[in-house]
Parts: sequence; C-alpha cells; structure tokens
Amino acid sequence: MKTFIQNGDCITVPAPAGGTVSGQLYKVGAIIGVAATTEAAGDPVVLKLDGVFGLTKTSAQAWAVGDLLYMNTSTRALTNVSATGLVLVGVSTDVAVNPSATGACRLNGVSAPVAVP
Repeated sequence: MKTFIQNGDCITVPAPAGGTVSGQLYKVGAIIGVAATTEAAGDPVVLKLDGVFGLTKTSAQAWAVGDLLYMNTSTRALTNVSATGLVLVGVSTDVAVNPSATGACRLNGVSAPVAVP
C-alpha cells in the first residue's frame, strides 16, 4: 500500500521543553504518550501512544475502573476529577486506592480539553 507510513502505536516527536524521562507521560501538541527513552528538549523521542501504564496520580484520590483520567500538563499527574486547564488522556483500567502514588491508565493517544459545563 503506497500510502502507509507506520503503525502509529509509537511515534517519534521532538522532546518537549524540559526533556523526557523514560516511562513518564508527556503531551506534545495534542499527542499524549509515554516516553520510551530519556531525552533532552528538542531531541527525538519515541512516545508510546496506546496501552495501559502505571502512571503518577493524585495520591488523595480513589479511582474506579472506567473513570475518565485527566492530566495536569504542568505536573503530568493524573486525576479523575475534571477541571479547567486539564486534558483528557485516558481511562482507569483498575481500582486505585486513596492514598496511592500510581494508577493504571489506558491511554487515548491524543489529548482533549476538559469540557466545562
């Protein structure tokens, strides 16, 4: 097929400001993914766009299976409480207790701004 470029579950993008740390969640434009390697800002980094990852969460929250998860783009921590300034990045795939440092998140691969009623 002449139009096929790549599978798309992993893509290479310039590392965002501050660079990347392998295994951490990053937002590059509207792309959301987990860095495969540690890279300096502007260097090429592979982001994994889908799959389930154990990611940093707001410790003082309990998550249920199926909760929508939002990322604070400054801290990169996930929360199940929508608020202005956060972006939707995935869904909880397991129960996370309060308190806990990480939770299981199935990534969407793209971010979506939180809809404020």
